Amino acid sequence: MRHRAKVRQTRLNGDVKPKFGRIFLTGLLTVIPAVATLYLLAWLIGTVDRMFGKPLTWLMPDEAYRTGMGIVVATALVFGVGVLMHGVLFRKLFRRLEQAMLAVPLVRSIYGAMKDLLGLFGEHKDPALQVVSLTMPGTGWRVLGFVTRSEFGDLPAGVGAPDEVAVYLPMSYQVGGYTVIVPRAALKPVDMSREDAMKFILTAGLKTGDAPRTPRAAAPAPARTRPS
Repeated sequence: MRHRAKVRQTRLNGDVKPKFGRIFLTGLLTVIPAVATLYLLAWLIGTVDRMFGKPLTWLMPDEAYRTGMGIVVATALVFGVGVLMHGVLFRKLFRRLEQAMLAVPLVRSIYGAMKDLLGLFGEHKDPALQVVSLTMPGTGWRVLGFVTRSEFGDLPAGVGAPDEVAVYLPMSYQVGGYTVIVPRAALKPVDMSREDAMKFILTAGLKTGDAPRTPRAAAPAPARTRPS
């Protein structure tokens, strides 16, 4: 009887340990994304609050300042700029300011790169940044990317041919990627929004549980006007 009880207890302990490990792993995989998201949100909100709240401390007594006022100022500022951008006069002034910024070499590189990167998530009707599928030469592998340029007239000779386009290929789970110049015939348009495509690439194709969106019609062949 004692031998049977020991065998039964051994089996019970053997079953409990794997179950405990699986339960702990499930909880860990559930908690980590939530904690990481909350931490990043808290860091972002705190940074914005400190950045826009600092000038308020110069204009008002310390006892009157409350945490969160910087967020209110930042929200009002962004909303105000959005309203003003609908005015013709403000748009002209902003374009002149933008041209002045682009005249500075270092500022031009940073500002231009940030503007183009944020354009990946925009929903404006720009034929550039079209989502495409590129088949790797000599294989059946395909990668998703974004057409960033289809005209190279403003660049030195030899960068791109008339039948070639520049494609940005982001990498999964990191900020980075490759810009490749490939023949237009090697690309296949993908009926997918830029936001969904970027999400698919950054998460390595993992299903996030979001409801599928209605696909939009593929944009026409990308074209880029030569800057004046």
